[in-house]
Amino acid sequence: MGAGSLFGAGVTAMRGSALFTAFTLFVALSASVAAAQPAAAPTASATASAAPNVVAPASGANLNISPKRITFDRNHRSGSIYIFNQGSGPGTFDIALVDRVMLPDGQILSVADAQARPETKAVADRVVSAQPILQVSPRRVTLNPGQGQTIRLRLAAGAAEASQPEMRSHLTISTLPPRDSGTTAEAASNNAPASELRFQINALLGLSVPAIVRLNDTDMRAGLANPRVTLEQLNGPNSPATPVLSLDLLRQGANSLFGNLEIRVEGLIKTGPPLGLARGVGVYTEIDRRTIRIPLTRAPAPGEHLEVTFTDDDTSPGKLLAKLVL
Repeated sequence: MGAGSLFGAGVTAMRGSALFTAFTLFVALSASVAAAQPAAAPTASATASAAPNVVAPASGANLNISPKRITFDRNHRSGSIYIFNQGSGPGTFDIALVDRVMLPDGQILSVADAQARPETKAVADRVVSAQPILQVSPRRVTLNPGQGQTIRLRLAAGAAEASQPEMRSHLTISTLPPRDSGTTAEAASNNAPASELRFQINALLGLSVPAIVRLNDTDMRAGLANPRVTLEQLNGPNSPATPVLSLDLLRQGANSLFGNLEIRVEGLIKTGPPLGLARGVGVYTEIDRRTIRIPLTRAPAPGEHLEVTFTDDDTSPGKLLAKLVL
């Protein structure tokens, strides 16, 4: 999956005599998946380089989380995530490990949901869960405004070299509804006409941070393929056409990829802003390639060639992993 949030609204239906409270459960924010954006025009979508927030409108809680991903290996067997309530009200949050799958278009789904769909089951079956060897504490926190909490993760004792080059789960932090968000059936029957049935819907929001375990030597190799530039109306049929570069990011090694894509004019000094930029782009081990679309600040001029680079932002930040000229 890519990042997003869902806000619920109250809905009233007429008929009956009881009040029910329904909750919309969890929209994952995958901070590991960056949406592409033009270097000088970030209106298309937000970059994942900054720590994401999630707002719980029912309680006024506004959760900030850092870092956006966490990795473990033979020399780093523990780590932590810090969450901070920068909102105006308290919030209670459940903390759990959930297995999630990345599809070739970058979409992130829970493994359970993907396995239930015939078109995505084969990809979901390739996910190697890290849940059996990861321990998390605490599992639930209540944070007042301005209060933070460190969530600690560690590899279980005895976790040694594995037969799989990489395992992964997602630390998932989801909001719980405030205690006063619902109404009892008795209160509803006293306050509502006998012919009226009312539903109150509150959104439960969440953040999902990948926790990656590599207990063997890493093998991170990448490639770029199938580049093409098209003109697209990204903001509706009446909007001006925007040049968009589409290409496939190939995972050629045993491990997942995480890095930055940059598009520049070949041969020009690399001092100014690039024509296109996508930060925090990942390709997980269940897929071999991922299609990326990056809006450009302008179309290539006649005779210009575009240089596309993918640099590591994982084990060797800044290292060039792949390059393509078109």
